[in-house]
Amino acid sequence: MMTPKDKWYEVIPLRHSIRAYTGEPVPGELLEQLGRVAAGFSGPAARVVVTTEAVSQVFRGVAGSYGSIVDPPAYAAVIGNKADPTFQLMCGYAGEAVVLEAVSHGLGTCWVGGFFHPDVVANAMTLAPEEQVLAVIALGMDAQAANFSHRLIKKFARSHKRKSLDELVSGLPQTEWPAWMGAALECARLAPSAVNRQPWRFLAEPGQITVSVDSLSDTYRIAKRLDCGIAMLHLETGARHLGVEGSWTYLDPPDVARYELTTK
Repeated sequence: MMTPKDKWYEVIPLRHSIRAYTGEPVPGELLEQLGRVAAGFSGPAARVVVTTEAVSQVFRGVAGSYGSIVDPPAYAAVIGNKADPTFQLMCGYAGEAVVLEAVSHGLGTCWVGGFFHPDVVANAMTLAPEEQVLAVIALGMDAQAANFSHRLIKKFARSHKRKSLDELVSGLPQTEWPAWMGAALECARLAPSAVNRQPWRFLAEPGQITVSVDSLSDTYRIAKRLDCGIAMLHLETGARHLGVEGSWTYLDPPDVARYELTTK
């Protein structure tokens, strides 16, 4: 499924993790739309299921580094096929598609990878023997959406906690980046990651960008390659918004994947 490049590009700078929800049900037609996006981005390596099944039990009593997840009315289960070597990447890539679609419709979201009840999720749906629930994504209306000061604080905090492109990108100097490359890398820089660790690194070369991890050591019980899959979707969305198309080639660690232009 192709990314809706312009709509998602516009919400990438606005997205931030929401941990407190109103509990108000997500309208049925919007759940169906999120389900269609989830199905469109699912494949042999990973699939995403949007559901309200057992939602109160999935997050019950769970508190991670950033606090509890409170009253989400729905969630997306991110399920990987461990038999596929790209399953972690594709879980991040497919799950973030649901996130960006949800945010484009005014919903709040939060990736939860290390602190939820995977057994509850597994019992709520049928898993194949080789499948594993890697993460869930809380979905719902932000309980503080009307608080303008809260939004300003969130925006300020996001911009100052992110690594700069100078820290993340090697290869071509910024003065030589074409417009599509600058947009792609900035969108990738704004991708969410476990406790904002930002484990991705980028090598910019003529006509291509290579994504790698900062180290092979995973932390917080969440694979860094899942975070990189999220950044891959952001990168692709930025490139497509600037009118270029490309394709991904998967690489061996510590490299992750290479985005190579197919049109110029």
